[in-house]
Amino acid sequence: MQMMKRIGFMGLGIALVGGLSGIPVFAADSPVEDGSKIMITSPKNGDKVNDSFDLKYELTKGSQAAHAHVFVDNQYQKGFTGSFKGLAKGMHQITVTGATKDHALVAASQTITIDVQ
Repeated sequence: MQMMKRIGFMGLGIALVGGLSGIPVFAADSPVEDGSKIMITSPKNGDKVNDSFDLKYELTKGSQAAHAHVFVDNQYQKGFTGSFKGLAKGMHQITVTGATKDHALVAASQTITIDVQ
């Protein structure tokens, strides 16, 4: 019984470390590969932009994607309407990822880096 408790705690430790590192811990945490595709059309990777600009992308929906989620520097942009206003100067990563109707992420994703002037 003592050995089982130790193994249980080790497994929990591995799960906690994996969760803190941002790496999916279980297969269910991995995005669904449903055949969707994302392409950011504007701005382009490496572009210099003003602090306010439009983000344009194309989502080709696979079997489960319903819409896309937008992230700036790994922060979800809830309610994103297609335009950034007053983004801080400097380098930023923009990621667009497909999502299901229940907001689970699918594998379709593209990330660009921009330089806000």
